[in-house]
Amino acid sequence: MEKKTSIILGIDPGTIIMGYGLVKVQGNHITLLEMGVLQPGKIKDGYKKLQLIFNTVSGLITKYQPTTFAVEAPFFGKNVQSMLKLGRAQGVAIAAAMRHGLDVTEYSPKKVKQSITGNGNASKEQVMKMLQQILAFKEDPKHYDATDALAVAVCHHFQQKTITADNSNKATGWKDFIAKNPGKVKK
Repeated sequence: MEKKTSIILGIDPGTIIMGYGLVKVQGNHITLLEMGVLQPGKIKDGYKKLQLIFNTVSGLITKYQPTTFAVEAPFFGKNVQSMLKLGRAQGVAIAAAMRHGLDVTEYSPKKVKQSITGNGNASKEQVMKMLQQILAFKEDPKHYDATDALAVAVCHHFQQKTITADNSNKATGWKDFIAKNPGKVKK
């Protein structure tokens, strides 16, 4: 039996630094393909930053052909301008994914941390250390944005595994339900 292979692209959106991480999943085995950052903050024109984000996400999709796209939801801050810029960056990344026909899933930062470390309030360093264990890599990235994005991709894998496990015992029709639950059928 051939194991199903999927590639997940995870994004930690930002207009100063945007993180990205790609993992390959084959059966239950998950491996790191690439992680890194884009630094649009060096560009003064806000619209050019958004264009760079769109083009970079599109380029990653073209290069790796991911089957799914996961993005971290912006956390709510006090600075409205920062939230607006972050929302735009996230929207542009999502638009790039949708342009390439990918389904989009969004995760809160707390959900990502909980999924990776078991603690929704874990530090960025704790998340990175756990990812090093899960994906067997040693290097410490220069920016936590890269490991944050990688965590989004791994979180998505874990969530998909949970959904698949939950659905494996569910009936797909009346015949299946009767076969799986003979004691619930009255004759």
